[in-house]
Amino acid sequence: MENSASIAKERLSLLFDNGTFTELDALRTEKDSAAAVVCAHGFVEGQAVCAFAQSSDVKDGIMGKNTAGKIKRLLSLAAKTGTPIVGVYDSNGVFVDGTADSLSAYGKLIASAANLSGVVPQISVIAGVCAGSAALMACEADFVLATKKAELCLTPAYGTDSASPETAAKIGLVAEVCEDDAAAMMQVKALLRTLPANNLAGAPISEFDVPEQAVSKANLLDGIADMGSLMPLYSAYGETVETALATIRGTAVGLISTAKSDAALTADDAAKIARFVRTCDAFSIPVITLLDTIGFTDDTDAAKAGSLRAITQLCGAYAEATTVKISVITGLACGAAFSAIAGRGAGSDLVFAWNDAVIAPLKPEAAVEFLWHDKLKGAADVNAKRKSLADEYGKTLASATKAAELGVIDTVIAPADTRQALIDALDMLEGKRVSRMPKKHSNIPF
Repeated sequence: MENSASIAKERLSLLFDNGTFTELDALRTEKDSAAAVVCAHGFVEGQAVCAFAQSSDVKDGIMGKNTAGKIKRLLSLAAKTGTPIVGVYDSNGVFVDGTADSLSAYGKLIASAANLSGVVPQISVIAGVCAGSAALMACEADFVLATKKAELCLTPAYGTDSASPETAAKIGLVAEVCEDDAAAMMQVKALLRTLPANNLAGAPISEFDVPEQAVSKANLLDGIADMGSLMPLYSAYGETVETALATIRGTAVGLISTAKSDAALTADDAAKIARFVRTCDAFSIPVITLLDTIGFTDDTDAAKAGSLRAITQLCGAYAEATTVKISVITGLACGAAFSAIAGRGAGSDLVFAWNDAVIAPLKPEAAVEFLWHDKLKGAADVNAKRKSLADEYGKTLASATKAAELGVIDTVIAPADTRQALIDALDMLEGKRVSRMPKKHSNIPF
């Protein structure tokens, strides 16, 4: 029986080089009809890739035991060959025949995808309806993309805002909402160009152009990354933080910046960073953290009570990561934010600081109240005096030079020298080796 899944094949054609691919299990059927998924392997910009696309034009893409079997075989092939997996989701659910057969099939797929996590890159593209067990499997991927026509939910909420791709992006499930299928596949290709084929392979090396402008506060990530290589991810989630994949001198890196706004880091910001660090670490992509923040939000009211848990997860993500970790203090580094994100205690291999950076246990204004309260007595304008003392504190006890003298950071650099300092550090740390105590896994709070 010929598989007439034209929508699925069209989407795969947008992904694979020259629109060509080799289909697997093309004749497998589901209840006397073609199985509602196309599974294939081929090349994406010269790299071997396995991919499947659900076929909404075959019985609405309904999943059954044999359809799930096609996908499971593809996942097994990817595991054997160390090949990235791309899944395109567009299905109205599973066959409902009163039995648990379809549920069991999806359960096996979810387990297979989970076992592959951290072994080969997995990218999900939500191109239509993705609900229930399908949503669970799709969201296990390293990166989830969605088109504007996507509907993503655990329980039926079709056509509502809760199932919209924009909502999924705001809660951190979707890395980027794309205009259409073609745009989504272009984003998949960009990710595959940056990611290694598997956890044992080195990241691709690409040609690069030097950025036109030097690094500055106004030109931070663009000044560090090779020209045109910056790929922002999760922009709608954790809005105080920027996370992006990029290349520096042709080598893939993960960039994290807390300088997007002057606000304190929230629970969402912490969760966003932690997830990104773990993704980079799974595939040995160096993590470069650019820290400029007054610290974390407090837990003084119920609305913010989740921040401590998220920050603890963040600490665990940095501490566990064995990939190359480099930190640059580009402004304020106050309190627990320095300890959790950028300091040597967080496992940073090298810590740089700009020459005007401030590294302190408290915000400068609070430190003045604690250390130099007597100097405020008798001031004609207490606020002006406090600001003056805070500036003095930032240039003395909390200065980057003082931190270097104490051995808290490695060196002080000028902002314009940041890219070259990172290039030199990446070269030196290329052969990094880490041994860990044997254990099943850590037990940080989720």
